[in-house]
Amino acid sequence: MAPRFLTLTDVAEILNLTPSAARALVTSGELPAIQVGGKKAWRVEESELENYIAQQYRLARERIEAGDFA
Repeated sequence: MAPRFLTLTDVAEILNLTPSAARALVTSGELPAIQVGGKKAWRVEESELENYIAQQYRLARERIEAGDFA
């Protein structure tokens, strides 16, 4: 069974980002996450990451259709 929640390190690896960029997505609210444990470590539900990725594809498609490639 795959884990339900991912660490920011996992998210960074999946999205090919730096850990600080993954943290920025979370702290900006762009990628929903929760804080758990004594150190309040961030965790991202796998389904939320998949939703985020799908949303980014939709936004990219809209930009392409609008001719905005920047």
